[in-house]
Amino acid sequence: MNSEILNKFDGKREEFLPYGLACELWTPCLMPKSDRHNEIEINYFPSGEMTYLFHEYKITIPSKTLSLFWGLVPHQIVNYEGNSPYYVCTIPFSQFLDWNLPAQFIDKVLKGEVLMESVDTFSRYDEFLLKNWVEGIRHPKSIELILLEMQARLMRMANNLCDKKENILIDAHETTMVENMAIYIVKNYADPIKLADIGKAVGLHPDYANSIFKRAFGCTLSEYVMEERIAHAQRKLLSTNMSITEIAFDCGFNSTGRFNAAFQKMNGCTPREFRKKN
Repeated sequence: MNSEILNKFDGKREEFLPYGLACELWTPCLMPKSDRHNEIEINYFPSGEMTYLFHEYKITIPSKTLSLFWGLVPHQIVNYEGNSPYYVCTIPFSQFLDWNLPAQFIDKVLKGEVLMESVDTFSRYDEFLLKNWVEGIRHPKSIELILLEMQARLMRMANNLCDKKENILIDAHETTMVENMAIYIVKNYADPIKLADIGKAVGLHPDYANSIFKRAFGCTLSEYVMEERIAHAQRKLLSTNMSITEIAFDCGFNSTGRFNAAFQKMNGCTPREFRKKN
């Protein structure tokens, strides 16, 4: 592998800056901060393994295992073994939804799960596919074929991981709206957000916006705002010495009482207990 074509995470990278459709070789490194982008990310390590911090969870991805997660979830490499290059593919969110993959699979991705291929025999083919994608994606005439291969590979992965095969109930023209709503929330969750604000941001009636969002994400817009705030609080509790009160207001809550109640409901413990046990 030619080291001149290797990429590496840029610690000065702007948050939410898109990668677009890409398939590249990266060199492993510890990330000084978490990354967030609105693409589906695929990782594959021919050798060695890598540990990510997602919210408050550390997840180790072993070698020769295709993994997938939504880049909008904060993710940060905190440990790795071996220095061999690994594959990173990014797929625009709207493209991912347009593929009409099984609803259960999409639901897992949108809820922030890190999915890993469960069938070992696919590993020998994955590296072959990825090598071709790295080469072919540089040529416009190959893009359509690569997208078809990506769709087929993720469909196989979904069929291996999910029991239910029904497809998600969202029209193709609605995917961009759903995407924009999710981005609006993750950029503004620390501010007071009303349903009308989100609808206005994407040019939809609030009730309609809430309806198509729930069909895609399985939760309402208000519930998603709350989940984003609590996830941010979890990271602050583990990575800073900020007080509970400071974290509550930093995450968009207007009182510690509301923050404690919401946190307890979602985590089964108070913020103070969460910090202590983790």
